[in-house]
Amino acid sequence: MRAAIRLLSRGAALAAPIFFTSIGAALAGNYEFLAAPQTDLNRVFRLDRASGEVGACQYGLKEGAAIGVTLCYPPGEGAKAGQFSEYALIASRHTGEGGVFRVDLRSGQMSICFVLNESSVVCTPPAK
Repeated sequence: MRAAIRLLSRGAALAAPIFFTSIGAALAGNYEFLAAPQTDLNRVFRLDRASGEVGACQYGLKEGAAIGVTLCYPPGEGAKAGQFSEYALIASRHTGEGGVFRVDLRSGQMSICFVLNESSVVCTPPAK
């Protein structure tokens, strides 16, 4: 009986790192990042894959400073967290397009997301 208990405890000790690594992997990678296709724009969009929330950041010059700043735009209308699903970002091949497509991989719905008036990221209503 003691040998069986020792064997079980050894198995649990060996399985624990695999179990906790799997949990960590499941929790990691919640975001996706994609550059806008516009070739003269240094903007990167950020997507929360589970909630669909979209934000964006870009490099900006700071007057009188040798180093610039990171300008970030928070989620605005249509870009805030929505129904939990499985979302992805897709860029068009249009070199003048400053926005990206947010797609719901489960429902097939799509929205176009872009920075509006240099203040926030907005997305069109989802459509199929």
